[in-house]
Order: sequence, then C-alpha cells, then structure tokens
Amino acid sequence: MKLALMTLIVAKVAFSSPAPEIKEVKAKFDEAGIEWNAIDKINWDSHTYKPEVAFRIMHSDTEIYLQYKVKENGVRATYGYDATSRPWTDDCVEFFVIPSNVDSSYFNLEINAVGHGIFNWGPNRQERYRGDDSVISQIRRESSLGSEPFGTIEGEQEWTITIAIPKKLYAVRDTNLADFSGRTIRANFYKCGDDTATPHYLSWNPIGTPKPQFHTPEYFGYLKFE
Repeated sequence: MKLALMTLIVAKVAFSSPAPEIKEVKAKFDEAGIEWNAIDKINWDSHTYKPEVAFRIMHSDTEIYLQYKVKENGVRATYGYDATSRPWTDDCVEFFVIPSNVDSSYFNLEINAVGHGIFNWGPNRQERYRGDDSVISQIRRESSLGSEPFGTIEGEQEWTITIAIPKKLYAVRDTNLADFSGRTIRANFYKCGDDTATPHYLSWNPIGTPKPQFHTPEYFGYLKFE
C-alpha cells in the first residue's frame, strides 16, 4: 500500500556545552518555540485505542533531542534496566531512523515510561545489533514519572519524557556521518504498549502493513535538519 509520507523540519539550536543537562534541554524546547507533532495514526482496525501522544524534536552540533508527552488511561512501567529489557511491552515511545545516505540500516530507540529501553540497529527486523549498556548509557533521559519501575498505575495519567542522543552513536554504520545539519533523512515516531491493559500501536507517519509492525522503513517519513 502506498501512503503519503510526512515531512518535518528539525530546528538547529545551540548550547554552551556539547552535552547539556536535561533541564537545559527542556527549557530550550520552550525558548526556541519547538512545535509539538501528533503521534495519532491508527493503522490497524484490531487496535483502535488512541492515547493522546505528541513529540517534538530539535538538534545541535552534537546531539538530537526528543521530547514526548502522553495522556492515557493507565500507565505500565515494569523494566528498570536497559539493553536486555523489553520496553515495548510497557507504555513505550520510540524513534526509528535511517541516519545515513550510503547505508540503509535503521536504528530503533525504544524507551518505556520511566526512561529505560533499547538502542539497536540493522538492515531489517531479523538482523539487529543490540546496543549494550555502554552505548545506551550515553543517551540521557528524564521522565516526569521518575526512573524506577512501578508496575501499573490505573486511571488517567499524563507523563513527559525528554531524551538527548549523541549523534556519534549513529556513526557505527557510517563513519563519515559527522552531523545531520542540512540533510534530509527518513524516520518515524511511535507509541505502543504490547502488555498494557489496552494494547495500542500509534505512529507519526502512517503504516500500510496488514498487522501491527513498526519495523517498516518503507513507511518512514522525512526529517529535514536545519
């Protein structure tokens, strides 16, 4: 199925440090007027639950910054560690991206509601290389729900998570990838929860597969980095 692909301009910002504290990143999102973008595509009739989810993104010379905000009925966070966790079974936000123009491998960052998750890469869903703790520890994260797993909290919940990703982590497949500035790359943003009270699978760019599947680079939209 052919679907229209969305395009988003990613603003470039400056910090006094190559790795600013998360509180500085959160403030910069507001100061720079970075707009929110909805993750609201229901792609499969089998899963129609639709939490309110949005993201915003910006970048500096050294890092990519993401911020997600979520409003949903109940929240699940059972994993309190990275690398070998299964964040997609919790309430989870995700960023899939093809950073290189010479290598079609894509990276998937999947983070649960308390900031723990995975950072993997490879050419397809079956051939994935798993980032270990030494890699994921370089990705700074801060959730409004804290960092400790709590199982499931019922009732209406709202939470926000801010993430800082060093660009150098994307150079593992293309050593010439020094920066994203002035480039257009492919990406998609997701919200899911396999084992939540109401499993759900939302995306920024629409997906045309017959059943839930996020490893679909052919449906990635476009990010134009300033």
